[in-house]
Amino acid sequence: MSSETYNFELIERGKKNAAIKAVNENINEKTKTIGIGSGSTIVYAVERLAKKITEENLDINCIPSSFQAKQLLSKYNLKIGDLETNTNIDITIDGADEVDQDLTCIKGGGGCHLQEKLLAFYAKKFVVIADYRKKSNKLGENWSLGIPIEVLPSAYTLVQNRIQKLYGGKTPLREFSGTGRGKAGPVITDNGNFILDWVFDKNEDYDWKLINQNIKLIPGVIETGLFIGIAKTAYFGNSDGTVAKVISE
Repeated sequence: MSSETYNFELIERGKKNAAIKAVNENINEKTKTIGIGSGSTIVYAVERLAKKITEENLDINCIPSSFQAKQLLSKYNLKIGDLETNTNIDITIDGADEVDQDLTCIKGGGGCHLQEKLLAFYAKKFVVIADYRKKSNKLGENWSLGIPIEVLPSAYTLVQNRIQKLYGGKTPLREFSGTGRGKAGPVITDNGNFILDWVFDKNEDYDWKLINQNIKLIPGVIETGLFIGIAKTAYFGNSDGTVAKVISE
């Protein structure tokens, strides 16, 4: 077995263990509405949720954060709701690209951070699930692809220039870079917008709350991938099979 394969298996085991523990500890007969995030780790959470609903005969509405999440919920025949008719969200479970010691998160690597933030913010409790690679002391320590910023297509150049002028770094437009079939050009969000990825200087000490506020004041910005003061609990699946649980103060 190659080290590459071994590491992949450890990562997937970490994701699965974190997801299972989060669902087991946070979902019960009092849970009526759940926000479902997007990404690879949430697949394990939905798989466990489906089993728990069947085993315990639970009645739960699930609100997806993306087309991917909706397809996943349909696969397991779970009840699908929306934010218009389900405004009382008990808990939202989602992954993250990076989480610092204060549970400030970078999200949006999959391009769904606007809907993900809606579900996280309006939930009574927001729980993060991730493998051990996503846990860091400060943002930028483990994640090098920047902070996603959803912008109006017509304003992306203006926003690029303004962010670089204010904070330096680079803000490339996210474009399709895969092989095989796929649309050439900018990545389009579920909302029809573009994404800029602000790659910041990881050696700087930032006031993320202030930076988030200032970026959101730039005309043309829809939402950032900074989740500040929202996560209450995070579960990190370790390479040894254990799960580290971190609670925000």
